Amino acid sequence: MARALPPHTWENGFKKPIQASATPWVWKNDEQDDDPHSFVTPPSKELLTSTAHNRVGINVIRTWPTLFDGTNNPHGTPDWWKPLDEVDVLIVGAGPSGLEVALSLARQGVSFRIIDKAPTPLIAGRADGVQPRFLETVATWGLASEIAEEGPLIERTAIYLDGKKLLFNRSHQCDSRYRGLHIITQGQIERIFIRDLARHKSLVERERILSKYTVEGQGEYPVRATVKNERTGQEDIVRAKYLVGSDGAASSIRKSLSIPFDGVSTDIYWGIMDCVFETDYPHAWVFGSVISSKHGGCVIIPREDGYIRLYTQLDVSQTGPIAAARQQSDASFAEAGGRVEIETVTPEEVLEQANRIFAPYKLKFAAPLSWFAIWKISERVARSYSSHDNRVHLVGDAAHVHSVMGAFGLNASILDAANLAWKLGLAAKNLADPQALLPTYSLERREHAVRVIEVSGAYLRFVTGSAMPVPNLRNFDALGSSSKANGHQTNGHTNGHTNGVNGHSSDANGDSKQVHLHVESTSASADSPPRTQEDALNFLAQFFQAHGQFLLGVDCPYATSPIAPQTAPLLSSPAPVKLNNGVRAPNPRLCFSDNQTGYLYDLFEGPPKFHILIFGSSFRGEQVRNNIAKLSSVMSSKTGFWTRYGGQDRFTLTVVVKRMPFEAGDDALLDDLTHKLGAKVVFDDRQPDEDAHTTYGANHTKGGVVVIRPDLWVGVTAFPHEAEKIGGYFDGFLVPV
Repeated sequence: MARALPPHTWENGFKKPIQASATPWVWKNDEQDDDPHSFVTPPSKELLTSTAHNRVGINVIRTWPTLFDGTNNPHGTPDWWKPLDEVDVLIVGAGPSGLEVALSLARQGVSFRIIDKAPTPLIAGRADGVQPRFLETVATWGLASEIAEEGPLIERTAIYLDGKKLLFNRSHQCDSRYRGLHIITQGQIERIFIRDLARHKSLVERERILSKYTVEGQGEYPVRATVKNERTGQEDIVRAKYLVGSDGAASSIRKSLSIPFDGVSTDIYWGIMDCVFETDYPHAWVFGSVISSKHGGCVIIPREDGYIRLYTQLDVSQTGPIAAARQQSDASFAEAGGRVEIETVTPEEVLEQANRIFAPYKLKFAAPLSWFAIWKISERVARSYSSHDNRVHLVGDAAHVHSVMGAFGLNASILDAANLAWKLGLAAKNLADPQALLPTYSLERREHAVRVIEVSGAYLRFVTGSAMPVPNLRNFDALGSSSKANGHQTNGHTNGHTNGVNGHSSDANGDSKQVHLHVESTSASADSPPRTQEDALNFLAQFFQAHGQFLLGVDCPYATSPIAPQTAPLLSSPAPVKLNNGVRAPNPRLCFSDNQTGYLYDLFEGPPKFHILIFGSSFRGEQVRNNIAKLSSVMSSKTGFWTRYGGQDRFTLTVVVKRMPFEAGDDALLDDLTHKLGAKVVFDDRQPDEDAHTTYGANHTKGGVVVIRPDLWVGVTAFPHEAEKIGGYFDGFLVPV
């Protein structure tokens, strides 16, 4: 949402604007003023969305503190909110990553509290798009449609180089039902998440900071945290089993653990403006980039209601165009040193720079600014995402920061949260061995962040004309002697020590142990050689072929671990399915009944359940039926893994058959799976080149089983008769009920 919603009416069955002074959402109880319990619209607030403005005016967004400001609700906290002094998880930071952890924990029945130093949720700006994998994840929480339908779907990409069209084509898409990048602002996502938490009787505790904490070796709640109310000065003690640091790039929790924030701070600055622009550029409302060999690059992201977000590369050096323009208008500028202080750059100066890059096309403001910011790019990844004892974990910007290219910040946060939360949930409920399960969080997610740095960094350098090397964050030996091969520190968190955390540091560059890599000058200038159209097209072709699916979140394999064991070579012998362990589980279309079709993920409940997927082909072959019968017998026994680890409380079971719905009746084996184990039988009735069996590469002769983790990654695969292999997988980290 870029601005306050204008008034509309639906009196004629469709949305129609009405006079600007109307307030149709306000109900004042005029007809029932004798009933004190009748609904009355609470007072709203109109908040400025931008810290800087243009000559067109100012922009506001409408909000209701009673809904979104948590414990800062001016009418007090609701009766149903009863915060506990002892919780399973304490979450510090209520940006997207912290809220995402909370959403998952709420669905698992895991107790938590979530605090944030800000008085309100984000008003405007920051992240602006979600990848298909983001939406697949929140779909298991029931929130995907609300997020996906907020703004436009990116379907076309236009790239111009030195005033000439380089590329105008269909944007890269994937096999997900959500296809491509969906536009939505971070503030709107936070509001969607906060509404959801309220439905689960949870509030964000506003203007709270973690002033200090200790981790003690004994007791059920070893984390002892001091939470301070910055408005009143009151301090409360909260005991927790686990602490999650989602406190941003300047994370005080990361620093308290002495975890290095390896990487570089670049000299690339973006001037970011959300606005409506009047322009003769032919693709102003198409996603893409405009690149100038002399002045740098701009990135265009179409938004709702005709707005676009424009990222403009800035040169703030003494010889750059901003400095030259200031010197022309202010004779004393050169006397003061000619240095442009970044916080003094104005929207008009950013617009002037954008016009240099867009030349020969022109831009001018056509609406008040919805958001304005100057952002310096850093590329950093925490050396570990977890404390040595796995009681404290980092998510989101506290663990990684990177270029805007690829929209990875918000999207990496959802994968962090989805990965961590189900593991914390099982560990907090004593349903998993924390020493086996929790170390896999840092192992899996740090590797993804390093790839983000590499991919987004390469594209950033293409757009900005930078010669700066992308930091190499894979080599732990080069990063420092305190690293272990799995990314855990040897000098990190220990039991029984105290950590001072003030929550106010503005240094996002890590601590004194960070690795300093050599950075060359990156700004485009008059001396930069022009790039040829051929070279640029070759780069784009190679880049998107290699990384297109990673940019959409679906190409994200995880390393070998207890929850993603080594995959047997697929060509050495017949395989149950042709799918590697540790990759995204495909989501093909299926028939659920004679009246309903959908996607595989529609059958899955959210965390913390594992999903056991059985491929039975036509369910007529003797070998496949015998194999599935053996699996059914083991699973329904008192000693089988199904019963041992909680049955339907821990697993869902789906049987995929190559039959029509009316052909499934009177089958004793299917009835056995359905009645004894609660299996859902679905029908793979699409043509062979697009059905689920082909998507998974399922073995039609012997059948196949796929164990899908709660975060929708493949855990392990097996033939149906290999019940011991499946049980052994769960034995590696689950605790018997």
